[in-house]
Amino acid sequence: MKKKAISLLLSAAMVGVLAGCAGTGTETEPANGGSSQTGQTEGGSDYQLTQINLVFDGTLTATVDAGQAEFVDQWEKAIEEKFGYHVDLNITQLDHSDYSGTVSRLLTTGEAGDGEYPDALIMSATMLRQYQTTGLLWDMANAYDNAEFQSRLTLDKINENLKTSSGALYGFAPTYGNGCVTYVKKAWLDAVGIDAASVTDFDSYYNMLQAFTNDDPDGNGSAGTYGVIAAGYGKLDEAPYINYMPEFWQDAYPSFYQNSEGVWVDGFTEQATIDALARLNKGYTDGVIDPDTEEAGTKQAREKWFSNDQSTSSGVFTYWAGTWYQTLTDKLIGNEVDSELVELAPIKEIKDSWGGYLNREAPVLTITDDGDGDSAREQAIFDILFDTMLDGDTVQTLWTYGAEGVHWSTEAETFTTNAGTDDAKEYSYEAGQFHLKQSPNDENTVWKKNFLDANLVIAPLTNGYADNTDLVVEGNQFFTENCVDAPAAASSETLTNYEADMVTDKTTWMNQAVVGEITPEQAVQNYIDKYGDASAAILEELNAQ
Repeated sequence: MKKKAISLLLSAAMVGVLAGCAGTGTETEPANGGSSQTGQTEGGSDYQLTQINLVFDGTLTATVDAGQAEFVDQWEKAIEEKFGYHVDLNITQLDHSDYSGTVSRLLTTGEAGDGEYPDALIMSATMLRQYQTTGLLWDMANAYDNAEFQSRLTLDKINENLKTSSGALYGFAPTYGNGCVTYVKKAWLDAVGIDAASVTDFDSYYNMLQAFTNDDPDGNGSAGTYGVIAAGYGKLDEAPYINYMPEFWQDAYPSFYQNSEGVWVDGFTEQATIDALARLNKGYTDGVIDPDTEEAGTKQAREKWFSNDQSTSSGVFTYWAGTWYQTLTDKLIGNEVDSELVELAPIKEIKDSWGGYLNREAPVLTITDDGDGDSAREQAIFDILFDTMLDGDTVQTLWTYGAEGVHWSTEAETFTTNAGTDDAKEYSYEAGQFHLKQSPNDENTVWKKNFLDANLVIAPLTNGYADNTDLVVEGNQFFTENCVDAPAAASSETLTNYEADMVTDKTTWMNQAVVGEITPEQAVQNYIDKYGDASAAILEELNAQ
């Protein structure tokens, strides 16, 4: 069963590449060169891990060049103090743009618990739906229900909603999902004489993009700018699929979802998808969409947007809310670019269809199942890695802010970012005052968070450590006031078998339709011709659940 499932999912390894995701290289070696070993004692309470292999994406910001070694060292010491024995934490941090593909390759080598295989992995909601039916993941429902953090939960429904109809839980979400908002460069708006408050529907949004493309918003006297850039015309391998270009997708949802009547439908076959592809094609043809969008990953898209060279940049970028509002601002400042941003309210077409920006299903942490019928190893991983992650104090602080003395401190200190420039800012803290320090890999920015977002976590810190900038607070408030929950990700046996190939082909046809190689109608018809029977079988399974 597992070998068959792995074989089926292996095709997902190429999804990122074939779908036009950027980032061909991945860091697949453990950050500290270790591998996992486990003891052989019996019984969950006596089982002693010696190492944990943790596979992560770019959402862990304490990277190798940004204090990861210190984070790991402090985590290991905290775990040893709590449990009475040492556990090595080996982090393998993969390229974010092809994460799902690389995970597929990793899970085809070895077996859970063999010392080299991943013990725990982060997965998107879409990945969880793919893997939870394969037998590769451990059902942690009982461990979750009896976790120490249960008494402090403030958002208990997040994980309850992840349970299957039989009550199984294959992924643990320590936070709620968050989502994307549309950011616009204020200096560009001023340059073309547009008030952001007047951008209320697609026509006014599109007019803004045209102005950014044609009216020299960067003031260099020559053409080359664009209206908008994104990480792909649609991110069809990761729910909610449309969140990087919501104004163009509007009411379209190019995957399986439940409509307003509670019936599962295949959104890629709907007229709304044809209309969305037509809008994207017009944007491409008119030159308001940066053509790099087709191949760009998130890193490439955002770096071009806040680049010091604005002559080929774009005025609009839809990206994550909250912390990223501050991060994007800091990056613009660091590159000596006008840094004021406007958060654009959802346009009319988005409000009329979904109700607001989409709050994605939360990413989850999973544990691989060694299949030996004894949950001792898996329970130990949960207790040491997941339960402590929400301890409210030392370990949760590490996952939230990073390493003490590297990413944050309570010692008295004064430092200046962007010293010697017009953007210079001095920070001064008294002894005992919790604060974030300068970023280990960029002294001109202040560190923001590690993995957990203190504003999104399901069980808050209890030690009083909090350090949010005004922009982070404003960004989180703006998003929560303008968002709705994204459609739940679909899960069925036939979908698991076909999804990787569907995503690859849909992405190809989407890109072809956008650049004018085929019509939007042809893109949808190609899908129906190849996958019509599979789609019908998937819908039958979904609607029978």
